[in-house]
Amino acid sequence: MPRRLGLKSGMQDETLVRRAFLGELEKGESVRMLPELNVIKLGGHGTIDYGKEVVLPLVDEIGKASRNNQILVVTGGGARVRHVLDLGVDLGMPTGLLAELAGKVSEQNAIMLAILFSKYNSVRIKREDLLDLPMLFHLGVLPVIHGTPPYGLYETPPRIGKIPPHRTDTGALLMADVLGAKNCILVKDVTGLYTENPRIHPDAELIPEISAEELLQMNLEDLVLERAAVELLQFAVNIKAIRIVNGLVSGNVTKALEGHNVGTVIRAKP
Repeated sequence: MPRRLGLKSGMQDETLVRRAFLGELEKGESVRMLPELNVIKLGGHGTIDYGKEVVLPLVDEIGKASRNNQILVVTGGGARVRHVLDLGVDLGMPTGLLAELAGKVSEQNAIMLAILFSKYNSVRIKREDLLDLPMLFHLGVLPVIHGTPPYGLYETPPRIGKIPPHRTDTGALLMADVLGAKNCILVKDVTGLYTENPRIHPDAELIPEISAEELLQMNLEDLVLERAAVELLQFAVNIKAIRIVNGLVSGNVTKALEGHNVGTVIRAKP
């Protein structure tokens, strides 16, 4: 039998899929590039699509907070994502192509938000710029990035339907975790997570705090964030919770940054 060529390594003869081997690799501590970072995702549907009445106060609130806090602003897509997905599904586009199309919209929102944040030393960054964030914060910059994770054509097929499961909520969580951030805050247009959609069911109950596992076990018909984000939160290394706050209420983002109990907290562990 021919001898395999390779470099001496503890994983030299591993398949990298053997379960016993994978179980031996404890997550443990990992490098945290930005342990004081706050990732704030502005939902397209929940904030940006409301226009200046909602966006401009949020820009000022977050901009002022950025003077004393490291903040990465992440943008969602919103109504235009729903439009392109509707067209794409109607035309028979596969999930990977739908992900490619939808991702372009959150990029447009990132450009607009970066311009609005310009008086707070903003800069629109792309995925390849994330490793430059320590330097940018040292320079007093407020970075703005779009939230669509780079699955694109390689998007995981969803369990139900054709809509790409990894969208901007998931992207915000993944960025927060890999950068070692201390907070991942999703800014929506509702108080937090409810047992049902409160716009359709006015008697729906607010859930102020819950674990990811408990939330998934409830198997709710509707959620205020992507299920993929809740699923991935269980395995996050650095991010221990996602907080959902209502961006239509002035001061909520500031309260979340200051550690006040506002909105809903979804914890990685019970």
